[in-house]
Formats: sequence, structure tokens, C-alpha cells
Amino acid sequence: MSEWAFLTKHALVLSLIAKEPRITALVLASAIGITERAVRRVIADLYAGGYISKKKLGRGVRYGINPDLSLRHYTHREIVIGDFLQALGWKRRKRERAKEEGELDIKAY
Repeated sequence: MSEWAFLTKHALVLSLIAKEPRITALVLASAIGITERAVRRVIADLYAGGYISKKKLGRGVRYGINPDLSLRHYTHREIVIGDFLQALGWKRRKRERAKEEGELDIKAY
């Protein structure tokens, strides 16, 4: 019987980035079991779609998640990425929760 999984490579990369924003493509590749080149293509797809942002930090990158975008498949467009990631164990940072609830003080920026 062939091996299969519930989550696509894109979902796996996104969920691991959500848990560890400074994760490298090499670590992602090792964790998922695909090549680093394939991981970089997935990251490029997620970035182009607006699901992640990137910020250069020294020699590395810190990724951010856009939790308000919908899942891409037409059968699940009512589900936002933030809810999907929370189902997989992602915990939003306090700052993100406060921003979402409108509790951030303007002076904090």
C-alpha cells in the first residue's frame, strides 16, 4: 500500500514556520522528508500567495504568518489559515492576539 498523508507539503511547511519563525529551509526539508530545493519552492508559493512574510535578520530570515487569509481550495474557503494552524497546535503571540482584538496602544509602535 502506498504511503499518504492528510497534510500537503505546503501545509506542513506553513505549520512548521508558524511554530518556529526562524526555521531554515534545510531544517524544514529534513523534518518533512523532501529536498531543500522543494522547500524553497513551497516557501516561494506561500510568500507569493501572501500567506507568509519574510524579514531578513542577519544571515537568516524570520517568517511571519498572515492568519486572516482563507484556505485555497474552494471547498474550504470559509476557514482562515489562523484557525487551521491553531487546530495543528499553533499559538498566536500575545501581540498578534492584542492587535486582532484592537487592544494595542498606538504608542507601542
